[in-house]
Amino acid sequence: MANANVRVRFCPSPTGNPHVGLVRTALFNWAFARHHGGTLVFRIEDTDAARDSEESYQQLLDAMRWLGLDWDEGPEVGGPHAPYRQSQRMDIYKDVARKLLDAGYAYPCYCTTEELDARREAARAAGKPSGYDGQCRTLTDEQKAAYEREGRSHIVRFRMPDEATTFTDLVRGEITVQAENVTDYGIVRANGAPLYTLVNPVDDALMEITHVLRGEDLLSSTPRQIALYKALIELGVAKTIPQFGHLPYVMGEGNKKLSKRDPQASLNLYRERGFLRDGLLNYLSLLGWSLSADQDLFSMDEMVAAFDIKDVNANPARFDLKKAEAINADHIRRLDVKTFAEACEPWLNAPHANWAPENFDRAAWEAIAPHAQTRLTVLSDITANVDFLFLDEPVEDEASWTKAMKEGSDALLRTAREKLAEAEWNADALKAAVVAAGEEHGLKLGKAQAPVRVAVTGRTVGLPLFESLEILGRERTLARVDAALAKLAG
Repeated sequence: MANANVRVRFCPSPTGNPHVGLVRTALFNWAFARHHGGTLVFRIEDTDAARDSEESYQQLLDAMRWLGLDWDEGPEVGGPHAPYRQSQRMDIYKDVARKLLDAGYAYPCYCTTEELDARREAARAAGKPSGYDGQCRTLTDEQKAAYEREGRSHIVRFRMPDEATTFTDLVRGEITVQAENVTDYGIVRANGAPLYTLVNPVDDALMEITHVLRGEDLLSSTPRQIALYKALIELGVAKTIPQFGHLPYVMGEGNKKLSKRDPQASLNLYRERGFLRDGLLNYLSLLGWSLSADQDLFSMDEMVAAFDIKDVNANPARFDLKKAEAINADHIRRLDVKTFAEACEPWLNAPHANWAPENFDRAAWEAIAPHAQTRLTVLSDITANVDFLFLDEPVEDEASWTKAMKEGSDALLRTAREKLAEAEWNADALKAAVVAAGEEHGLKLGKAQAPVRVAVTGRTVGLPLFESLEILGRERTLARVDAALAKLAG
């Protein structure tokens, strides 16, 4: 059901390269917003000066544009709640922290790291919860002044309520967390810098976010944020508490959560290999959601029409590279030939192409493109599949040569060459010529065509052979067979 009041956000930190888990979160938020006719807010959480970088920020923007996940408010778009970079909102956080302190929802904590560690260790030894013990909750003004005279610094802690927190997760249902498991927590560092635990909910409140769809790893922080929202409502900063939905983990090898440090987690890997935007997004959507039990392949328009966060599975989803490739291959097949040919262009030019630019024959490319489209898994495969058309000599794969050029291959090639030379130059006639050559030597087509393929293309695996020979042309085909025969003669 459409609901234009829906407001969701995607709020990554600009640290390192974008990874597929991050993209899956962006995708679900985008699909949810588009399904409801709502608003997607793109917000940058860049308060960690030690790890954030401008390069990573630009990569995030570039990734979102490449994926087609357009946003309604945020960088480069603007909006009524600008700025959308946390580093530019520090005065807002300082003001809210002051209000929380003045109203008693927060308090200064002068405990040193050593004191906290010692008390936590003692609690563990006694079999008690090891969270913050509330030491500074009830300090008098005199005690605070004494700590200040000692030269102690302080952080600001939020005062958690003494009762359990219950909320309904849109993915996991009703969740209750007891008070002893969620102790008072820091919201401002000793140097005055606000922490994620403050800035994230404050931004959600001020930007009127209605639904927070995020990773399962943030589930444990939800009771803290709900308590903070209640305080912000009392202070007139927030209007309401958003609904939460925590997305399942994406698992990698060995049943471990897919880390951004895992090679297969990098979004750049899939861009460089030539995954289609829709192919990659289609697969990532299957990591926790599906259009129907018997349909894995769909467009983004179909996903948007059907997406409901309540249909997301709470169980961890395993990232399967082979399935991702298969989904992408299906999307390649779905393209019209002209769009496919255009999509391949980056891999037909430097630095990917290993042929001189002047040797590229566009007519030959347009002729081979429909045949290539049926064979590719990713677009980058196109370079090695068509290079035989644009090189003076094929790139010889040594393993392919050894596999195909068995004893008697020279005799077969001589017969094949004779029959190819006499054949009409079209795929059907060329196939018939190789079939006839194979029959003379007691070989079926599969065995007979292997030496011809390696002689002409350099590899045992590639595009449909006889269509390839037709496009390569009589003169070049026969010259390559002759070269192979010369090599076999030694």
